[in-house]
Amino acid sequence: MSEENIVTCKCCPVFCRIRPGQKGACLRYENYNGEVRRTIPLVRYDAIKEVAIDNDQPITNHELQPEITGIGSGTTYPDYKRAPFIVQYEESGVEVVTVVSEVPLSYCGMEIKLDTDEYIGEECAKVYSEGVQVGFVAQEQYGSKMLSLGGINLIKEKKSGLKTVLLMEAIANREKVEVQIERGAHLEFRVGEAPVINGKKIQKMRVGCGSAAMALFAYPFREAADEVIVIDSDLTAIYTEHPVGKDLASGFSGIHLKFRRSSPGRYFGDDGEGWGGTSIQNPVDVISYIENIQDKEGMTILITEATGERSALFQVQRGKLIEIPLTPQASRAVQLIQENCEPSRVSALFIGGAGGSARVGVASKPLKFTEAVHQGKVKMTSGGAPVFIYPGGGITYLVDVEKIMKGSFGWIPTPAIVAPIEYTMPLDLYLELGGFADSIVPLKELRDPVVFYQKP
Repeated sequence: MSEENIVTCKCCPVFCRIRPGQKGACLRYENYNGEVRRTIPLVRYDAIKEVAIDNDQPITNHELQPEITGIGSGTTYPDYKRAPFIVQYEESGVEVVTVVSEVPLSYCGMEIKLDTDEYIGEECAKVYSEGVQVGFVAQEQYGSKMLSLGGINLIKEKKSGLKTVLLMEAIANREKVEVQIERGAHLEFRVGEAPVINGKKIQKMRVGCGSAAMALFAYPFREAADEVIVIDSDLTAIYTEHPVGKDLASGFSGIHLKFRRSSPGRYFGDDGEGWGGTSIQNPVDVISYIENIQDKEGMTILITEATGERSALFQVQRGKLIEIPLTPQASRAVQLIQENCEPSRVSALFIGGAGGSARVGVASKPLKFTEAVHQGKVKMTSGGAPVFIYPGGGITYLVDVEKIMKGSFGWIPTPAIVAPIEYTMPLDLYLELGGFADSIVPLKELRDPVVFYQKP
């Protein structure tokens, strides 16, 4: 085949040589009639706006909506190039500019939230994918386990860098992935679905810690048994000692728990693969001892997890605890817990540092531009989704990947994640920040194919 028909893609450091009708290694660029072209067209929103604006009042920058996204736009790589699309349009009488690109971000990471009280491993334990470290177990949040993936120090490592980027791209594009926790669990998950931990699909997210459950179901618990214990790895609670029970119960049952006491009726649980994410495998093992047990014949004790997935009812018979079937009152209390638990699911937040490559193509005054972003004068979005800008220097942002169209993230072998970014602002501000006036194109004159989709 003639060399004249082969094009060299310069959108990343690989410089793929692409034959006619073929795609590059990343599958994001193709040889189209002798030109390098993005394999999907530019994506924009439909004309329906989320915010109703009074035509008699000027819009604020918080109300500005990007008419186009960075999805399908192409990149600024190598980084001296201007953004591939700088468009101008009118928004309720105000001339607006949106600048978009698909930006290579070496400074990037992900926070993964798994809604479960199941034990996955110790905090700070390493997270592995295909035998290399890609992150660590972060601090637990309320009812959820957290993973912190990526970051420049893992991405720049020879062994872990590319695999870390590929894992994050797969997660962001809502593909199924697997990771292994150091001395911990094997996880399978996809954003938006229930996680699978050591082969077990997790069904429920706890309604609250054991102490919160006492308050939420105080009256049903009073009818369920003489004593109720909610086993939880954070705070295990016992009803008659808890402030709730002191008000509603007839008196302390005399039952003492094995865990370390935090405050009356509240005990710090441990971590493990047992009930409530603790080490307790047999529910009665949570009890250290019962005062004067010989005098408590017939006393009933309901023990449950904060999800209600496992529960058991015991009765003191001849000085021993004997398991008995759940009474209708106990069953109702457990059912209420289950009914008020949310489904377990996985969420992911992408964190990107928009450095030189993300700003050089926008305007010629990067410091003033950065200040305008932090001041809210420039509205930043990612794939059209709202972002949170971290305070302090630079432009470090966080975005919920579920609010971005599937398949919007890419990668390059530097390695780095390629993410869609949009900056929207009034035209006069754009020019004040050193915007490239000679590159502005009216929205209605865009020649490239444009795909419309509604906001997530």
